[in-house]
Amino acid sequence: MKTLRASALKPAQKRLIRAAQKAAASAYAPYSGFSVGAALLCDDGTVITGSNVENAAYGSSICAERAALLHANAIGARQFKALAVASKGKGPQAGEIAAPCGACRQMLYEFIDTGDIEVILVSSNGRDAVVTSVRELLPLGFGPRR
Repeated sequence: MKTLRASALKPAQKRLIRAAQKAAASAYAPYSGFSVGAALLCDDGTVITGSNVENAAYGSSICAERAALLHANAIGARQFKALAVASKGKGPQAGEIAAPCGACRQMLYEFIDTGDIEVILVSSNGRDAVVTSVRELLPLGFGPRR
């Protein structure tokens, strides 16, 4: 896991972050006020986004990462190179880096073939970033091909 200034990221990583930030702007987060966007980079270069959707029945809420995966699956995309996650919110989360929850990590793990998926997490103020991978976020993960 590598922490660095977002300005030091590669141009392709910055583009993916911008797509995730744009997706976060369309999040439905009336309860937490914490919007999250995710952008998946497919093997063919297509970028697929998702945003969190909260619900009064909390368990019915869906995270941005899973929303992006479901969107990708619906159009037949199942091979990914990278994922960017961006958040924006008020309160204690302001300026922090949001990482995928356990359920999102497991769903992402399902789509690893023999390699891995790069994961780029950017702070809500856009200054800092963490570059990691699904395997690093979910060590000893399990799935259909593991």
